Amino acid sequence: MLTILFDGIAYGMLLFVLAVGLAVTMGLMNFINLAHGAFAMAGGYITVLLMQRLGVPFLVCLPLAFAGAALLGAVLERTLYRPLYRKPHLDQVLFSIGLVFMSVAAVDYYVGSTQQIMQLPEWLKGRTEIGSLGMGHYRLFIIAVCAALTVGLQFILARTHFGSRLRASVDDQRVAAGMGINVNVVFLSTFAFGSGLAGLGGALGAEVLGLDPSFPLKFMIYFLIVVAVGGTSSITGPLLAALLLGIADVAGKYYIPRMGAFIVYALMIVILLWRPNGLFVRQGGKA
Repeated sequence: MLTILFDGIAYGMLLFVLAVGLAVTMGLMNFINLAHGAFAMAGGYITVLLMQRLGVPFLVCLPLAFAGAALLGAVLERTLYRPLYRKPHLDQVLFSIGLVFMSVAAVDYYVGSTQQIMQLPEWLKGRTEIGSLGMGHYRLFIIAVCAALTVGLQFILARTHFGSRLRASVDDQRVAAGMGINVNVVFLSTFAFGSGLAGLGGALGAEVLGLDPSFPLKFMIYFLIVVAVGGTSSITGPLLAALLLGIADVAGKYYIPRMGAFIVYALMIVILLWRPNGLFVRQGGKA
């Protein structure tokens, strides 16, 4: 039981890092980016290809995956996403879904359709047993990295000058620009950072979740569940939603494997019936 809980927490923390960028773009930038999983896939492939073909150490690949996905996000935000900020949400959804299928086709053409194998360092392959609790070293590593990222992200959004500029830009772009805030730079930085987090999550999750060209399609629904259940007005909501999703998914597959993901979807329906706007929503805030 404790091992299942531990694995569920590790899975949930990984889903949070993968999905938090989508929560930021939807909640703070009011943009529906269903291609978020493509940036996670980019980070995963950057890591795998650097390790396989160039022999780059795993720990060096992680910041490179973040930087590569962030750079890709910055380029696409400047060229493709920015004109769609004021468009209806349906236009944003159709555009981002089209981008997902383009990314899937591109990776399949250039890299191939086979699932990629990532060789972890030896010190991450072990397992520690404490009584009835079995902790895989790699999952423990994931929990530590994701916890540090969560604290850092909460601090950046709530306590820094950039976080206050971002909130001002979202509340009223014209007033923020009149106060000397470069709204375009703030949105560019936010989108790039969220894409980088997705890339880092893809790098961390390549070994746990598997990596192939269909990655953005397979996990799109999980990212959306995290955002829908957790809400988009804070970091706490998506974090709690990701942990609930991770624990429910791991426990369901262990105890009732024939039901597959049914437990996850049932839990989502119950929570949304109870709190349609998500677990954590500020009074007067956007859903």
